[in-house]
Amino acid sequence: MTAPDAGQQLIASFDGYPDAQQLVDQMSDDGFPVENLRIVGDGVRTVEHVTGRMTNGKAALGGAATGAWFGLFVGLLFVLFAVGPLWLWLWVMLIPVLIGALWGAALGFAAHWSTRGTRDFSSVKTLVAQRYDVYVTAEHAERATRYVEGAR
Repeated sequence: MTAPDAGQQLIASFDGYPDAQQLVDQMSDDGFPVENLRIVGDGVRTVEHVTGRMTNGKAALGGAATGAWFGLFVGLLFVLFAVGPLWLWLWVMLIPVLIGALWGAALGFAAHWSTRGTRDFSSVKTLVAQRYDVYVTAEHAERATRYVEGAR
């Protein structure tokens, strides 16, 4: 097994990322110069978890929510410069939210409709590695190896 860069030495391998993360965190807590460490995922693949069916209505609803958030942001910027009674401030906030939701719904609907049914599901993609190796620079290898052996 070769190091990812010249001058790097493998100090530990793990089946899951949380274990590699925990080792680096423990080393950091103990004052080890962690900027000399590297976590390398080997055998990387994508995993797509299907979360549900996507319809034009759900796409429009998601677009409306996104547009409303953007409208709220714009409304907050407008309120910074609004002068007048409280009811005016509320309208200055509400109108951009409504316009954002309307445009977001229209764009979400159009985006999903344009796929013509080739992707009628929603999903979340993640990267997963078969193994996670922790490497250290050569100058800190001896100290890191002693630490890892003492931690086991």
